[in-house]
Amino acid sequence: MRARKKNGSVVFNKARSTWNFLWVENGTRRSRRLGTLTELPTRADALQRADSFRRELRLQQQRSIVTVKQLVEQYRAEKMPKRSDTRRAYEVWLRNHILPRWGDSVVTDLQARPVELWLDPLSLAPKSKAHIRGVLSILWDFAMWRGDVPTQRNPMELVSIKGLTKRTRQPRSLTVEEFQKFIRHLDEPFRTIALLCCCLGLRISECLALKWADVDWFNAKVRVERGIVCQQVDDVKTTESRRSMVMDRELLETLKRWKQATQFSKPEEWMFASPAQFGKLPWSYDQVWRMYQKAAGKAAIGRIGTHSLRHTYRSWLDSVGTPVGVQQRLMRHADIRTTMNIYGDAVTEDMRSAHEKVVRLAMQKKPELISA
Repeated sequence: MRARKKNGSVVFNKARSTWNFLWVENGTRRSRRLGTLTELPTRADALQRADSFRRELRLQQQRSIVTVKQLVEQYRAEKMPKRSDTRRAYEVWLRNHILPRWGDSVVTDLQARPVELWLDPLSLAPKSKAHIRGVLSILWDFAMWRGDVPTQRNPMELVSIKGLTKRTRQPRSLTVEEFQKFIRHLDEPFRTIALLCCCLGLRISECLALKWADVDWFNAKVRVERGIVCQQVDDVKTTESRRSMVMDRELLETLKRWKQATQFSKPEEWMFASPAQFGKLPWSYDQVWRMYQKAAGKAAIGRIGTHSLRHTYRSWLDSVGTPVGVQQRLMRHADIRTTMNIYGDAVTEDMRSAHEKVVRLAMQKKPELISA
C-alpha cells in the first residue's frame, strides 16, 4: 500500500476502456489518463507509459522547489537587461525589497493575494510598488521560460496597487519668468546645460553624454547617441530617443561660445567635460543637481529637479500652440501611441518652428535682467 502511494499505480477503467495512473500528492489523490486500450493494448504498454510519466512528475517536483533567491541568481546570469540604468534599478528592488521578503520562498509562493497583501502596507509610492510588481512579473515569466513552473497566466497580472493612477507629487514646470531668474544664477557650463535641456527637452543623462562630434554645425542639428548614468556610458533610454534634433541659430551660437571657452573642444571630447576628471568624463549628475539647487535658491523659485526642464519644455511646446504630433516627435517619446495614431508624423519644418518658439522663450532678455 505504501509503495503504491509513493510510486503510484496503473489501473484499467473498464467502463471507458482507458488506462489511468493514480498517485497521492500532498495527501490528495490524483489521476491521469495514460491512453486508451487501442493505444495501449497490454498492461506492459501502460506500465511503460506510466514510467515515462513518473519521470516527468519527479522533474516537476524538483523544479517546484526552486527558491526565489535561486531564480534571481539565474535571472541575473541569463536575462538581466544589459542597459546599466535599467539593471541598476532592478537591483535596487531586488536587494531592498524582493529578496529580503521572498528570497527563501519557493517560486510558487509568489501568488497574487500574498504579494498584494505584502505590497499594500509598504511605505512606498504607488509607482515604486508598481516597479516591484513589474520585477516580480518578469521573474515569473523567466521561471515559466526555464520550465521551473508550468506555462500559465502570470499571477502578478492580478495584483492591484492602490493609487497607482494618482501622482503623489506633481511634475514641476517653470514659467518663462522663473526660468530667466534661474539661468541668471548659473555659471558655465551649467547655464548651457540648462538651456539645452530646456530648449531641446533633453534628459540630463543625454545632455551630459553629448560630444562635440554630435553637433552638425552646418545643418544646425545635434544627434542624441548615448546616455550616461552614474558616470557609466550607456545606450539611450529608447530607440525613439536616438535622433537628430534641429537647433535654433541663436542656441547654436550659445553652444559655439561655450566650445570656444572650454579647454576640451576636440570632436571626440565630451561637450561638458569635467576638469576634475581631466576631460575623461563629463560633469556628474550630482554636480549638476547641486548647481541647480543653488541657482534655484538664489532665484527664490523653490526646489527643482533636473527633469523639471524636460517638463518645462513640454509645457512650453503646448503654450506656443504646437500640434500634439509634433510634440511627440520633439519629446522623442516611444510610447505615445494615441498621439501618433491621431495626429500622425510630424514634418521637419513644423518641428523647427516649434523649437524656435521655445528658444525665444528661454533666451529672451528682460530689461531688468540686462540692467543688472
